[in-house]
Order: sequence, then structure tokens, then C-alpha cells
Amino acid sequence: MTPPSRVVLLTRAGCHLCVEAEATLRRTCEDLGVAWRALDIDSEPDLRAGFTDHVPVTFVDRQLLSYWFLDEDALRAALSQPAPLPTHDEWVPTVDLQP
Repeated sequence: MTPPSRVVLLTRAGCHLCVEAEATLRRTCEDLGVAWRALDIDSEPDLRAGFTDHVPVTFVDRQLLSYWFLDEDALRAALSQPAPLPTHDEWVPTVDLQP
């Protein structure tokens, strides 16, 4: 059974910052054995409306970690804490860009 994704990355095609964030996320999560998933904001009207100017956007345990740039040290620090509650893979972020 695959564990629920603790990390959600909002991305869009053609975004060079998204490519960089996904590479950092992939490397870090593989190293730590943490599940993650990416959502294309252009596939969901609400995500596109709320996050179009902020991608990539990273959430850890349903909490906003960063937008535009993903700091690997901050990601590792967030993932070093136990997950408060399982994040089901159906969870989709809502617009609240206060880190």
C-alpha cells in the first residue's frame, strides 16, 4: 500500500521554476522516503484562478511551505516533523498564500 502524499506541488507546463522545484522535491522526498504528488494548476479552474501567479507552490502536510522557489533545507526541516494527520491524495489546496 502506498503511503499518502505528505507533499503537494502545484505546477504548470512550461514553467522553468516548476521544473527546478520538482527536481528538488523529487530528490529530497526520495532520499527521505516521503510520498509526494504534483498537480497541474491548469487542469483545475479553481487552482488556476488562485495560484496562477505563484507557481510552483509547495504544501507539506496541508500547510503552505513556499511559492516561486523551493528551499531544500526548509523542505527537509518540514519533513523531519511527524505528519500531524494523514493527507489523503484527494486533498486539493485552497487559496491562502500566507506562509
